[in-house]
Amino acid sequence: MSKLLVIFGATGQQGGSVAETVLNDTQLNKEYSIRGTTRDSSKPEAQSLVQRGVEMVNADVDDAVSLRKAFEGAHTVFANTVTIYDGRTYEHETKHGQALADAAAAVGVPFYIYSTLPNAGKISAGTLKHMGHFDGKEETEQYIRTLPLRSAFIAPGSFMSNFHASMAPRPAGDDDGTFVFASCVRPDTPMPLIDAAADTGKWVAAILADFPKFESQVLCCATALYTFQEIADAMSRAARKTVVYKQLPAQMWRQALPPQMSDHLTEILLYFQDFGYFGVGTDAKVRWAAEQARGELTTLDAYFEAHPLRL
Repeated sequence: MSKLLVIFGATGQQGGSVAETVLNDTQLNKEYSIRGTTRDSSKPEAQSLVQRGVEMVNADVDDAVSLRKAFEGAHTVFANTVTIYDGRTYEHETKHGQALADAAAAVGVPFYIYSTLPNAGKISAGTLKHMGHFDGKEETEQYIRTLPLRSAFIAPGSFMSNFHASMAPRPAGDDDGTFVFASCVRPDTPMPLIDAAADTGKWVAAILADFPKFESQVLCCATALYTFQEIADAMSRAARKTVVYKQLPAQMWRQALPPQMSDHLTEILLYFQDFGYFGVGTDAKVRWAAEQARGELTTLDAYFEAHPLRL
């Protein structure tokens, strides 16, 4: 009899990647059946998974009864929370992350995989005070470790999909066809990048294939570290247009952001620059985790080839 894997948020980038990876893995798709959760199982994304043999159920992180029902009978739960930028990001992360873990513990789930992040407040010795989902997810990770769950953790790097949204290059305004990729950090600042929709599942699959090996550990999930200058160069190659990196003063960068996100997003970038995304030893942590992934990881050039920049 196959073991039941419950994926919370199976239609999102991380959860969807886990479902896709397990469905396509010739070993794991025999070992595990999948139940996915969504807030509306009638939507096309959910029904597409149903057509591939995934049981889809409705569950809401603010509804404890729905969570316990969704997790009932699970051998393993993969859980992740959606970041909400409304000025209460930390509070949402801890409330929602603990609700998911409590529901799993309440129904006796034996194995639990959670998508966490490093605690930048602790790593910076308290100098960074607006790190929201970074600190909240790590606080939740520590809470999970106190529960009667055998747990393992992934910590995703920065999503490559951000380069089509908040970190997309903008026209320079000089009418010469140049675009600017801007932020408030030095061009040599390294950032770990992950194609979350394609690759998250490759680390979760590694854990599913050998849970004892990764129990209690955190896999720092990224293809590699890329500097902001290297990212601009990759954008130029992909778009066949000139994309230049521009470092702005932190205050100028902060003022260009939406008010509820400005302190948070500015501190995140300064944290990458001054402390490293995963703290001390970020490079080694990323290299080791990349070696553990169950499948080939997506480079930034390959990501842009699959998801072209429309400049």
